[in-house]
Amino acid sequence: MNIIILINVGLMLVLMAVLYSLKKRGVKFSVLVLIGLGFGVVLGAALQLLYGASSEEIVNSMPWYNIVGNGYVKLLQMIAIPLVFISILAAFTKMTTGRNLGKVALLILALLIGTTAISAVIGIGTTVVFDLQGDQIIQGEEELARGEALIERAETMQGATLPQQILELFPANPFYDLTGARATSTIAVVIFAAFLGFAYLQLARREPDNAAAITKGIDALHALIMGVVRIVLRLTPYGILAIMARTIATSDFDAIYALGRFVVASYAALLIVFIIHLLILSATGLRPLTYVKKTAETLLFAFTSRTSAGTLPMNIQTQTKRLGVPEGIANFSGSFGLSIGQNGCAGVYPAMLAVMIAPMAGIDPLNPTFLASVVLIVAISSFGVAGVGGGATFAAILVLSALDLPLALAGILISVEPLIDMGRTALNVSGSMTAGVTTARLTGELDMQVYNAPADERPLVES
Repeated sequence: MNIIILINVGLMLVLMAVLYSLKKRGVKFSVLVLIGLGFGVVLGAALQLLYGASSEEIVNSMPWYNIVGNGYVKLLQMIAIPLVFISILAAFTKMTTGRNLGKVALLILALLIGTTAISAVIGIGTTVVFDLQGDQIIQGEEELARGEALIERAETMQGATLPQQILELFPANPFYDLTGARATSTIAVVIFAAFLGFAYLQLARREPDNAAAITKGIDALHALIMGVVRIVLRLTPYGILAIMARTIATSDFDAIYALGRFVVASYAALLIVFIIHLLILSATGLRPLTYVKKTAETLLFAFTSRTSAGTLPMNIQTQTKRLGVPEGIANFSGSFGLSIGQNGCAGVYPAMLAVMIAPMAGIDPLNPTFLASVVLIVAISSFGVAGVGGGATFAAILVLSALDLPLALAGILISVEPLIDMGRTALNVSGSMTAGVTTARLTGELDMQVYNAPADERPLVES
């Protein structure tokens, strides 16, 4: 390790020490997160200006930054699958009868899939308004390599019929899926936990004593997992600092500038869908501004970390502690939202790609039949999209393959992919929380006193 790398790493450690000092002085957790974000942006910009994104100094320094940034994300991913499993089980134990269970599950699924279909429409609309076409982008070596990688990945998925793809969602070996080894592991874990949950409901009617013992065990395990969650969440300001510093320092701003219209169009679509989330909440009589204020920390983390699964702990905490959603509904919407109906990765993104690439394949992107097919396929393919990175790629492969569009062209936005993915991930998480809050409101189970309370009265993490 040379002196330059030592200095670069030392700068990050100094800023982390400042954050820790502020924490000791009683600075609120939400303020620490924002300060960590600001430190990361400034540090990353300074490194970018001093050395350049592809310089040897940056390349050799970033692995040390990744120990903090990627290490933090890995810790969140570590608890994601266990949290999904125990959250679904806990959701069943919180519902003493199965009377409202079907209604709650159907409402959450309808909202997740419905908003994904709407997201596809918005993605199509912004692509047309901004007149985005794939042939407007110059494909270099990086784009071509990305396209070849997508083709190789698609080849491993080809040959499976729709019924076979549906079968892949089921957990033949739930313990294998608990390792997260498959792309559909998350939804497989949800299905396994749901079967255990239904078995619990039957047991509760026939053998209440045994059911009470199981409930106590599940509650104890849930409390243990949430204890781990709280420990990991306290590391958020430091993780965000490292993640943002790396993101800014390694960003190719020349490529971002060259593809500025595509970036602007993408964020315009994401913003419109977020506004639709707020309109849905407003239609149920809730104040949208309250939702924005109380979800800001969680959405900010999703934005910087680019992982929906890693954000799951904060997602559930935000719903229950700040928005007044019952634990059962929050656990369902948070867990379902990892693999079903991701508005950004499985909605906006593949729809925009399809319309951009269609002219290059000799297809009229404004053909009503083609547009209807895009929306329908996007909605159907939104099942089983992984939330632990790569979800957007998986969704794009499914949609483009179903539409017989060339997969190689899906790599044309690789140079701005990280920047766009930040917004997509935040929208995924917002869609999940919107489904939970709306479902709780429609079923009359939303705690309005908690929802309307000032955010500072319900901190996500004690600083």
